[in-house]
Amino acid sequence: MAKRRDILRTGLWGVASLPAWAADDPTGGDPLGSLQWPDLRRKYAQDAPLRFTDAVRVRAPAFADDALNVPLQIDARALQTVGGGIARMVVIADRNPIREVLAFEPLQALPLLAFRIRLEQASPVRCLVQTRDGHWHVGAALVQAAGGGCTVPGVTRADGSWSQTLNQVHARFFSHLTDGTRRLRLQIMHPMDTGLVAGVPALYIEQLELQDAAQQPWWRMQLHEPVSENPLLTVEMPLQGPKAFRLLGQDNHGNRIDATVRG
Repeated sequence: MAKRRDILRTGLWGVASLPAWAADDPTGGDPLGSLQWPDLRRKYAQDAPLRFTDAVRVRAPAFADDALNVPLQIDARALQTVGGGIARMVVIADRNPIREVLAFEPLQALPLLAFRIRLEQASPVRCLVQTRDGHWHVGAALVQAAGGGCTVPGVTRADGSWSQTLNQVHARFFSHLTDGTRRLRLQIMHPMDTGLVAGVPALYIEQLELQDAAQQPWWRMQLHEPVSENPLLTVEMPLQGPKAFRLLGQDNHGNRIDATVRG
């Protein structure tokens, strides 16, 4: 285990060149020792080159006090000039019953995203970043949790208020003149039901896209059931650019999202 900790600190090795001691490791040499990792690696990266690296930062609490709302920040800005740039970022929770949380294509935005997720139990939470050369770069954090975040109803589902606010959008830009960016904070009212609560079918936002007036996308997201109720999403964007955007999306029942977002 000490060797794993050393590798996690350096963040410099790739799965294609595992150290000899990891060859018989049932975790595939995962620095966090997750038995789920080999299957996840095959599913998402297949045979593509992959490395664990500190260049992908996953910031999360060491212990999730509220398993229905675990805050995450995913930061891959250190990879913006690597391998032709970033194609997509995939967030997964190894030990959730539904492991894939969200996929993000930054396009014209920065590869920096904050949001909240549900955790069913203590788990590694990872961000797999694919650069345009096909390589994968993985960062992770281990989050302890009391559990149950995926198998209990959210507040608006429990009190029945979700139907009155479904897909309403609240948005605001915050400018950061010192680093030349502006922060977009979005909240979309939606129950994000996992389908794992008795008598409550899965109902969750599937996709979002932010477009400018010329219908050019600035970023895209594919969301899954573990994203928390009433998703609160924070995206960093260039300071220069359009002052008005259109947010488009839909959930898995075909309910559409269509809102104007002004800077």
